[in-house]
Amino acid sequence: MESPFGLYRQSLPEPEQNKLTLFFEDMKHHINLGGQETQKIRADFENALLYYSSLGLSLNDALNRLSVSNLGGFYARPPMLWYKLDDAAKIFPLSMRHGQMAVFRQSIYLKENIVPEILQMALNFTIKRFPSFATTVKKGFFWHYLDASKRRYAVEPESGIPCRPLPISRSASQSFRVVYYNNRVSVEYFHILTDGTGGMIFLKTLIAKYLHLLGTEWSQAEGILNINDIPAKNETANEFLRAEKAENLSGYTYQPALQMSGKISKVQPCRILHFKLDASLLKNVARSKNATVTAYILALLFIAGKSATDEPEGEMSIQVPVNMRKFYPSDTVRNFSLYCSIRLPVDIISDTESVIGNISQQLKQETSPQNMSRMMASTKRMGDLLRFIPLSVKAPAARFIFGFLGDKAFSNTLSNLGVVTMPPQMAQHIDSMDFILAGSCGMVTFGNTTTLSVAKRTADPSFEEKLYDLFLADGITPAVEGSEEYDG
Repeated sequence: MESPFGLYRQSLPEPEQNKLTLFFEDMKHHINLGGQETQKIRADFENALLYYSSLGLSLNDALNRLSVSNLGGFYARPPMLWYKLDDAAKIFPLSMRHGQMAVFRQSIYLKENIVPEILQMALNFTIKRFPSFATTVKKGFFWHYLDASKRRYAVEPESGIPCRPLPISRSASQSFRVVYYNNRVSVEYFHILTDGTGGMIFLKTLIAKYLHLLGTEWSQAEGILNINDIPAKNETANEFLRAEKAENLSGYTYQPALQMSGKISKVQPCRILHFKLDASLLKNVARSKNATVTAYILALLFIAGKSATDEPEGEMSIQVPVNMRKFYPSDTVRNFSLYCSIRLPVDIISDTESVIGNISQQLKQETSPQNMSRMMASTKRMGDLLRFIPLSVKAPAARFIFGFLGDKAFSNTLSNLGVVTMPPQMAQHIDSMDFILAGSCGMVTFGNTTTLSVAKRTADPSFEEKLYDLFLADGITPAVEGSEEYDG
């Protein structure tokens, strides 16, 4: 029986059939993969052409959108590149235990349902622009490293739990995944690849190409890469090499913090909740309390966290990632973030007014250029301390030296990506965004919607119920969306 594409081809006039023949002959010159991978990419082109035909798009217009020049030489050249891990990434493969993995997710919700055939082509065209993403994790003698992996990177329908571990132990496995559900496109990253800023550049660039393939023209904008430009060396730089020498491990401490009570779920995260907030109102409420939005949200998280623990004394600590590009301008899409720790004795946490001044002061002090520069130097030095320890015995030493990254060092994490902008031609197709960190809180603003996402570790609802009440008390009514509790 003839395939749908075969029937479509037969329905075309002979001159257009000849155009298709030449098009696919040209495609062969751009792909030098195994037979099965090549066939998959050819099928991607065929499926996209069938979709365009269903819209009534002419063959000429369809072939122009799908020009094989967008493949460049990525699939034609053998994999030659490899990357040392940046200093922030080195610990992630060493610190994994009990099936846990540092994975985060960034999502864009469009105003129309996703067209899988076009999203797949967008990824086929986009991946070449991010060579450090087109890699697989390998073990060296002293460190893990990223090795180039030339293959078809597939988009997948959403299934399973967000931020679940990626199967990096498999040969040639990838360290990110692209999934879709209804109108949502999500990219999940193993933190070894990138941080929130680099991840958002990839997601925005992918969506830009997707919308372009659907006919949206847009002007070049900050944070969106031209997929046909040659990747610049500084985009894959390990910027921690810019750190000055450190005489001590300043900035790192390992002091146990109070944890939320309740049985830890076997499935992580066990539930995802999104608090959608009016961004203008949120900013005005924070300003009325002489605080930034981040400081205000931190105050609410401390109070909600106290309501979810039975411990009467001790300190709560919330980790706040800091984008080092603010202090060292950089185009790198790899990790270039550190963190600060905001700590409060649990017995002084009562209401927003009682803690927000303290939090604001700590944020100002801990995220100062001087303090963050010292911490960057310390990160570089700690990597140097482990440099010549064989990988086979490095993990226990790494867990000792990097003990500050352990779950018990923090009560929670708040990572705020800030305001994400898009060109107006693209923005009109986008409804909202969200940002999920496994077991923590992520926040992002698009348009006039700030989305605070809570990835739950326990079934106890005390935290989110208190958080909702705190917003209401300040005149903010969140729209709450999320998953049912995952079984486990």
